[in-house]
Amino acid sequence: QRLCSWMRASTEAISKEETWIPVSILERNRSPYAISYLPLAFRSVIVSGMEQINLMILSVKGEAAKSEDMFAQIEEIMISVRLAFLNCFLDFAAHLEQIGADLSQSTSSQENWKNGYSDDHQEVSSANTYGSVVDPHKRLLMVLSNIGYCKDELASELYKKFKYTWLQSRNKVEDVSDLQDLTMSFSGLGEKVLEHYTFAKANLIRTAATNYLLDSGIQWGSAPQVKGIRDAAVELLHTLVAVHAEVFAGAKPLLEKILGVLIEGLIDTFLSLVEEHRSDDLRSIDANGFCQLMFELEYFETVLSSYFTSDATASLKSLQGTVLEIAIESISEAVETTPGHNRRPTRGSEDTVSDDKQGSSVSADDLLALTKQYSSELLQSELERTRVNAACFAESRPPLLPKAAYRGSMDSPSRNYRGSQSSGSPIQSRPRRR
Repeated sequence: QRLCSWMRASTEAISKEETWIPVSILERNRSPYAISYLPLAFRSVIVSGMEQINLMILSVKGEAAKSEDMFAQIEEIMISVRLAFLNCFLDFAAHLEQIGADLSQSTSSQENWKNGYSDDHQEVSSANTYGSVVDPHKRLLMVLSNIGYCKDELASELYKKFKYTWLQSRNKVEDVSDLQDLTMSFSGLGEKVLEHYTFAKANLIRTAATNYLLDSGIQWGSAPQVKGIRDAAVELLHTLVAVHAEVFAGAKPLLEKILGVLIEGLIDTFLSLVEEHRSDDLRSIDANGFCQLMFELEYFETVLSSYFTSDATASLKSLQGTVLEIAIESISEAVETTPGHNRRPTRGSEDTVSDDKQGSSVSADDLLALTKQYSSELLQSELERTRVNAACFAESRPPLLPKAAYRGSMDSPSRNYRGSQSSGSPIQSRPRRR
């Protein structure tokens, strides 16, 4: 009983001594989780306590054959040991949850945190152990790694190692639900801390999206000819590159999940910004502006395809449909105030949408056909030009197709966001002007 109490007390004690120093890959037995020393300290406590309990049980096991009362006492000991073992893991999970909650609270309450770094970064660094992680976002990732390590590796390892301690008595059958319960506990905890991390990145993503859409110097209602991906699009991508690098180093097994959540958030932020500013900054989108925005959205979708979830894809289609609707309304209003233009926009020998075409009658099909042309002619070369900027996302993406093959693949995105409009949409119900 004293050993069981010691394990739980020691678990609580070590949980208060997190140093935030990542252990080497050898110390963590080549685990992909970039853990701190805390899970290894917890492992040492459990191994030490359980080994002493095993020795104690062996020392009194011989007495059990002589006395039924002694055997009953051993049975009670084994029940207590099993509960103590499981409760130590649950206690440790609760401590990890509290650490994550404290980190989330500290980052949200300090207005001077910018992208995870404080203005008094040097002062904080000197106050911590040399080599420890200071950035609060990276600390959250370390907590996530500690949780993942316990869920995927430590719980299974120690359970298999010591389960026979309480299964060695008569007629004992392994209860597989014990390990399943531990795994589920850490899984649920991981989801909570993951929310803390993605929430901490939400403002960063929104700022990057706002800068790209509203503060990048382009007037969507009088945009220049599409010539490729703008610097603003590459800068937005760099925001995700930085997050990718941070997660890759701090919690690699969770990379796909975290990037998926953040990219969903990015597309949803685009959609909300378009709706919020539909009456001011984005009240007008001309043909060039529409083609530029659609081209860059398709570029993002292609580069980030490995991390695009079904929800992100659905949000993207809604975004494309909304932008198309604004563009049709804007160009129709321009036609009403600029009579005498009846030509449809096509890319002629000058390879541009000229000023007189900007004021001509345009249908949704016209705009989508024009966007498809830009994608067919420019997307492949822009992917190659910015390959270095997006290299980290290319690990699990299929290799770039030859240009001829790539052109044939451009039909799908255009048809999808054209077809995503409801039957009552003003885009579909508006008759084509001649």
